[in-house]
Amino acid sequence: MTDPKTSVEDGKPQAPGKLSTKKYNEELARLHVELVKLQEWVVHTGAKVCILFEGRDGAGKGGTIKAITERVSPRVFRVIALPAPTEREKTQMYIQRYLPHLPAAGEVVIFDRSWYNRAGVERVMGFCTKAEVRTFLKGAPMLERVIIDSGVILLKYWLEVSEEEQTRRLESRINDGRKVWKLSKMDLDSYSRWYDYSRARDDMFAATDTEVAPWFVAQSNEKKRVRLNIISHLLAAIPYKRVPRAKVKLPKRQKAGGYRDSGHAFRFIPAKF
Repeated sequence: MTDPKTSVEDGKPQAPGKLSTKKYNEELARLHVELVKLQEWVVHTGAKVCILFEGRDGAGKGGTIKAITERVSPRVFRVIALPAPTEREKTQMYIQRYLPHLPAAGEVVIFDRSWYNRAGVERVMGFCTKAEVRTFLKGAPMLERVIIDSGVILLKYWLEVSEEEQTRRLESRINDGRKVWKLSKMDLDSYSRWYDYSRARDDMFAATDTEVAPWFVAQSNEKKRVRLNIISHLLAAIPYKRVPRAKVKLPKRQKAGGYRDSGHAFRFIPAKF
């Protein structure tokens, strides 16, 4: 899968030059200001926004979601990353466990993997039958039309990572104490099934990339660029406007009124740094 905007040299796609950390931080700070404006608009208007992130392990979903949410309120921007279904949930209608998490008025809900688990990991790892996959792919566009018709702004993002970059990222997790928790047995089992996932992705796009709820694909080999590109895209896709904001001024503090330090022996933590 090649980005049509990627330059081509000697018949091979060429990625754009690496984005500097300084430029990335400048652009991200600017976009964070816009995300705060979006948040205020969502709360003010009672808008409902639902954003899905899908992609292979190591594609950069978590980092992108963190970049979106690190400067906004978690009470407005809610991130949903559901664990494996319980025994009870396995007996429910498949979509049932996802529906309670859809946004109410004044909320932005971000799914770190979504109901499309059925079209991806569940299919590839054999957690559901072929018939269940076909039923899901047939029903998903109808479900998404109902969600959109109810007033929800629905955005679906697929992060596309190359084989080489996925390998580099997963290998980097093995001996990094900060990242080792990201590398589960499921990730290892999934890693060996690259083309099974490719077939699953292709079938998912063919069935669910609709005019009503299209898939937006982002090349994610360079983490900084994909974060900026996705934030820019979602801001452009949502018709938010700047909401009038009251001027903020700190009030005067009260006078001591006879208060004296209690003299309590506070248990201060050691100042190691």
